[in-house]
This record gives sequence, C-alpha cells and structure tokens, in this order.
Amino acid sequence: MAGQTGVERWVDEVARITRPDRIHWCDGSEGEYHKLIEGMVGDGTLIRLNQKSYPGCYLHRSNPSDVARTEHLTFICTSRKEDAGPTNNWMAPKEARERVGKLFEGSMKGRTMYVIPYIMGPAGSPYSKLGVEITDSPYVVANMRLMTRMGKVALDRLSGSNGFVPGLHSLGDLSPDRRFILHFPEERLIWSIGSGYGGNALLGKKCYALRIASWMGREGGWLAEHNMIIGLEDPTGQVTYIAGAFPSACGKTNLAMLVSPLQHLGYKVWTVGDDIAWLHVGPDGRLRAINPEAGFFGVAPGTSSKTNPNMMAAAGRNTIFTNVGVTPGGEPWWEGKDPTPPDGLIDWKGNRWAPGAEKAAHPNSRFTVPAGQCPSISPHWEDDDGVPISAILFGGRRARVAPLVYQSYSWQHGVFVGAGMASETTAAATGAVGVTRRDPMAMLPFCGYNMADYFGHWVAMGSRMKHPPAIFHVNWFRKDADGNFLWPGFGENVRVLMWILDRVRGRGKAVETPIGFVPAADGLEMDGLKLPAGTMQELLSIDRDAWSKELEDQGKFFEQFGDRLPNEMRQEHAKLAQRLSRVRVPLSPAETSKGS
Repeated sequence: MAGQTGVERWVDEVARITRPDRIHWCDGSEGEYHKLIEGMVGDGTLIRLNQKSYPGCYLHRSNPSDVARTEHLTFICTSRKEDAGPTNNWMAPKEARERVGKLFEGSMKGRTMYVIPYIMGPAGSPYSKLGVEITDSPYVVANMRLMTRMGKVALDRLSGSNGFVPGLHSLGDLSPDRRFILHFPEERLIWSIGSGYGGNALLGKKCYALRIASWMGREGGWLAEHNMIIGLEDPTGQVTYIAGAFPSACGKTNLAMLVSPLQHLGYKVWTVGDDIAWLHVGPDGRLRAINPEAGFFGVAPGTSSKTNPNMMAAAGRNTIFTNVGVTPGGEPWWEGKDPTPPDGLIDWKGNRWAPGAEKAAHPNSRFTVPAGQCPSISPHWEDDDGVPISAILFGGRRARVAPLVYQSYSWQHGVFVGAGMASETTAAATGAVGVTRRDPMAMLPFCGYNMADYFGHWVAMGSRMKHPPAIFHVNWFRKDADGNFLWPGFGENVRVLMWILDRVRGRGKAVETPIGFVPAADGLEMDGLKLPAGTMQELLSIDRDAWSKELEDQGKFFEQFGDRLPNEMRQEHAKLAQRLSRVRVPLSPAETSKGS
C-alpha cells in the first residue's frame, strides 16, 4: 500500500500469515498497561498479590515445560555455518524459514496481535537502537514495558525510518516439540515460537541486545556485552565506572547493587545496569557504556535482604513475579528469601507446598522490575552519552585456581583472560560439583557469530581507544582444603573494587605473577574485616600445577576454532606457558620478589 512505512508493511505481512482476530499497536501508556494487567488477572494469566505490602505486584505461573531459556532450540541462521561458529547451534536461513515459518501460519487465530515499538537504550542516546516486537502474549507486552522504552516514544523515533530490528513472537501451542528461537543476524531479524518464558519471548533482551547486537557491534565498531555496569564513588565524590562479565551464579547482579560496608570511609556503589552493556568508543577515545535495558529481569531464589537489599527494595512494588511461591497472605516467596518457609505456602505450580517436597519457587523463577526503582540507581544511568569505563572485570566460580583478583598486563592479555575464563558448576544446577565450563566473556550462549571472530573484534577494539580500560579477573568463590569459602563476598567485595580503583589511577600495591598483577600482601583495605591468619595469602596464591592444567584446558577449548582463532590469543597462551615454566610451586604475593 502506498505511503506505508516499513513497520506497517511488515505488520500487515505478519498479520496475513498469523491471522489474529485483532491488532493492537502499543502506546506504552499507564492506561494501556493497567488494562492489560486487569485483563490478565481476569483470565488467570496473572494473580494479584497483596496490594498493601506489594503494591502493583502480580504473579505469573508459566507452563511447567516453559520455565527457562532453551539453548538447544536457539539457533543462529547465517548463510555460512562457519560464521555462526562451533559454539552456536546453526540452521541455514532457507531451512529455518521452511521449517519454522509454517508454525506461524494461523498461530494467532483467536488472539490479539500486539505490535510493540521499543528503544534499547536511553530515548535520546545516539547509541540506542530501535526494535519492533510482534507478539500474541499480553504477558510479554507487560514485561517489555518494564524492560524497554516502549510505545509512543519509540514510534515517534521510528517515523519515516526503516532502521529497526523486527522480532516475531508467538506462543503457538507451547509445545517443546514446536519451540524455536531463531536469529537471522545478516537480516537483523528474530523469530521465536512455542515459548512464553522471558529469555525466549522478551525479544529485546538476549535475542536483540546480545545475539543480534553483537553482530551489529562487530560491523559498527562497538561491543554488545553480557555486562553489569557500576560506578564506585570515592571519598572525594569522584565516580569511576566499571563493567563486569560473570556467568550465571557468580554474583553479577549482587555486585551491580552492592551495599558498601565502607560507606563510612566514603566508598559507595552506584548501579548503572545489572546484565547488559553496549560499549562504544567516544569522541574522546575512551570506552563509554550504556545500559540498553530499562528494567531488571532478576533471578528470585537466593535474593534476600542480606544478599541484595537494593534488589529487594526495588522489587517491592510495580513488579511482575514469575514462578515463585506465594504465602497465605498473598506475598511472593522463594528459597533464600527468608530462613523458614511460612505455613500454608503455595508452590509455583499452584499446589500446597509441604516440607521435603520440591522447591516452592522454581530455581529459575524471576521478577521483572523497573530499574528506576532501585535505591542504588545511578543519577547517570540514562545519560545519552553513556558513562566512561575505566575497568572491565571478568569473573567465574573457581574453587582452587583463580586468585581473588588479578590484573592483566595489557588490553591484549586482558582479552585472552576473558576468552579463557571458566566457571565451575554447582550441584543445585547440574547434579555435579566442580565441572569446569568455558564461558568466554560470559557470552558463550549469547554471541551471535563465530567466537574466534569475536575475540578478534575485542583485540581490534583496543587499538581504537586512546585510553583502553584496565582488565581484571575476580573470583569470590575460592575455597580452602576443607571446602569452605575463604572470602566473605557480598558487600565485602567493595574492598577488591577499591584496589581496582587504585590500580586504574596508577596506584595500588601489586606484585607481578605469571598470570598478572595481584594485590600485595597489604594491598587491600581490611578496615573492620578480620580473616583467619593466612587467609589472604591463600586467596592470592598462584599454584603452578593448577595453572598448568588450566593452560591445557584453555588450549583444548581454543582448538575448536582452528585457523580462525586470532594469533593474538595463541601468542598470549604461549606467553602464559613460558611464565609458568619459570616459577616454583606455589607462589604467593609474599614470595614474589618482583613488584609493581
């Protein structure tokens, strides 16, 4: 039709295929949101929680077969398989369209088709990007309103522009046999069918902000990363911004909202983002980051007033909870929230819970919270130009190998540290303890192209910056010989951040080791924290034999990329081997003679 925009033409095309009963263009208004909520309460999609203690909060129970991201059904659809790489599931675009396209035929019959225009990033930022998601799920609409800048603000920016990422989502029949999450990065297109779970259905999140955006970033000279962003304020009031990548169960969200026990010394943490960062080189040659999201999609179990008081405060109102338990008083409940489950608790499936039964909340139960409600949210979290990044952290869960913290020698070495990072699984997640899984930059499930090319893009980014951030690795989970954690973690992690802050400012006592610079024996601020004798030495020691095994495992992981692996990674791998060969076992900061 003459005069139609690209969005309108695409919406018409989708409607012809999916055949909805009606089409609704979302405006993002309060009235629209409340009408959606009331409609879902009326049909049982949502359950109204106690509005006195949890105002504006609701509970959603998803289909028991649809409770998490489905990585084995998530595909990158590139023309050439090698462009997707060995760590992604690949499907040829032609096969994807034939195999999955037919599942969308008539999939919205009897339903409303919602058109969601949205912005990833602050509304006025030059680094923000546009998307349009079509869905037949009002639950998705409500969550997208919390997670993105959605509706009129995006539609106004779309006017006259075809520069948007289209995402088509349908619940279908929720059958796992007919569930697919497809990404066509060359076309900037996302398809998702058969799931209503957030990571599979909120297409602005992992699908766009990481898988598609990582491809866009490589082409455009920027990075889309699975990173939290924080600002550390010092006693002078100066704020230094840090980005950090951590696999699941490694404390990323807790670090993003850390409450400092050293506020009396003037150190405070500000939250810019808890999950995703888009990183660009600014006009001044420094790396700058925006948080493309407008909300938090947090994991409930383990979140408490002790582990993350800021998130608990944020989630006390205007929040959608998914697959948590509910108390007789209509309040959400999950394992770790309180020490003792209340009598009369209803589990995530809607059944009366009994001690000894399966968990009341699903292990992957969630809450969707507006970011602006977080008490620690930075006054600069929506700055159009983003915030300047001075340090990048990589971290994993390692019982014996990685020290509490170490700094890379250079940007290139730091890329190698991130490329080789790994985390050990827990029994709760996998049934086996200590299984080491490589997860480069915490992006293994989210990189939209060949990870060898991704490492090369990271290396190239360093040459574009006048002042590249310093790169560090942290490990809050080191254990002693009896399996006890050596470091208290949580708020005490600010002490490590303070050392990082000193290092990026050219200060901070450190010693050189084969893997990088670690704090000197007296390098960390220990005011008010008393650890058993020898603990810090053990936390910072380097075991050559353990690292030699680590080196071997990293090499096996890199082998799968063949000739596509950047030479810089091979060089750094060889240098680490050389440095390890020159030291005895074990090496602690007190035993290191060469300082920095």
